[in-house]
Amino acid sequence: MTSTETVFSSQALLAHWQGHRRLTRRVIEVFPEDKLFGFSIGGMRPFSEMAKEFLKMTEPIAHGVATGQWTPFSGELDTVRTKTEILRLWDEATEKLNAIWPTIPAHRFAEVDKAFGQWENSGINTILYGIDNEIHHRGQGFVYLRALGIEPPPFWER
Repeated sequence: MTSTETVFSSQALLAHWQGHRRLTRRVIEVFPEDKLFGFSIGGMRPFSEMAKEFLKMTEPIAHGVATGQWTPFSGELDTVRTKTEILRLWDEATEKLNAIWPTIPAHRFAEVDKAFGQWENSGINTILYGIDNEIHHRGQGFVYLRALGIEPPPFWER
């Protein structure tokens, strides 16, 4: 006998991801411009580089899960040098994620792909990896903010 249980609906998963993205956006907003691009601790990257990594993952993961075509991020991030630019790209990625999400067929969440030719996993696990990666690096951003004497946004307010 086979049983199928749904713990999260597709819409609930998107809402969860977007909640984390809203919180990460607030973290970007509170960074002083110069510290966003230049501050680091213990050899870790500046938070701007982590934010660019999230941008490189969001739309391509959603697109890959939706279509099975794992195309790397096509935008240019090497020239991004201001908080305003990062936030603009962040908002664009949010709109693209919201547009792509409803096109993901339900079966694609369980199908296994080799994302970007490197990581073999189900669609749901690839999405969860992207969310987990953002949470992990956002935690580094929280540490940076505290080291700078800045109170980070409450992590539970997503």
